[in-house]
Amino acid sequence: MANTAAAAPIAPPRDTAFKATVVLSRVLIYGALVLWAFICLFPIYWTLSTSMKSAVDVTQGHLLPWLDFQPDWKGWRSLGLSPDTIFATSTARDEFLARFTNSVITSLGASFLAVVIGSLAAYGLSRFQYKFAWMRNRDISFFFLSQLILPPVVLALPFLVLYRELALLDSRIGLILLYTLTVLPIVIWIMRDQFDTIPTELDEAALVDGLSLWGAFWHIILPIALPGMVAAFILSLVLCWNEYFFAALLTSSDAKTLPVMVASQTGSQGINWWSMAALSTTAIAPLAVIGIFLERYIVKGLTAGSVK
Repeated sequence: MANTAAAAPIAPPRDTAFKATVVLSRVLIYGALVLWAFICLFPIYWTLSTSMKSAVDVTQGHLLPWLDFQPDWKGWRSLGLSPDTIFATSTARDEFLARFTNSVITSLGASFLAVVIGSLAAYGLSRFQYKFAWMRNRDISFFFLSQLILPPVVLALPFLVLYRELALLDSRIGLILLYTLTVLPIVIWIMRDQFDTIPTELDEAALVDGLSLWGAFWHIILPIALPGMVAAFILSLVLCWNEYFFAALLTSSDAKTLPVMVASQTGSQGINWWSMAALSTTAIAPLAVIGIFLERYIVKGLTAGSVK
């Protein structure tokens, strides 16, 4: 009996070329993403590896541990945070913990105040119509946002004189108030976009059901706007945590923050790169953890109002 089995169909050349194009495009995309991830993460790797180098390894630019240099806890030992000194008495560690505590208190306090005040201001600009001389809601919003254009050095002398008269120099309260003022425009900008995406019919329905204006804001609007508040809080926290200029200008010993301590790692032999790198790593770590666990809130809050 003759073999009547049909030969397998051959894929058209056009389909093969299309599949090759798809594979090539994916390779290029993922390759670009890997390259960009390497560029973004390399400074963190360099900082962490520098904290474990000696002076010779730092100056010669060695990068690969156990190949170019032998890792050591030199940077962490200078702060009293190495495994062999963590349980011993250390003045450097006490100073680090004090500066770290100052950064935590001032950043959290200023971010919380900015979110509370900024949310109320943003809700008012979103729901009510204001008129101050020639200024309307749009002009008021632009005025708040325009404060970010002003260079901090312009405010250095006025704040220095004002804080000296108010006895707020070298105090956590002084930094919290100043940081709140600094990040408030960003919070208002984010929260107004967030409130604009919430229909005003929800406010009206809450008022019809017997809630007061504050009750509608607290029980109805605020829970919906929570992702935007989280995003605004995290952005404020990052900006306050990394702020150096005013912290160096208005503090001397008691309220000095971590960025000021990082910048002060100089000695008679030059810059102590290993100590600076160890301090920088401890400053980066909390923000990195926050960003990883709260990334979806940040993205959701920042993209609110982008599509209407």
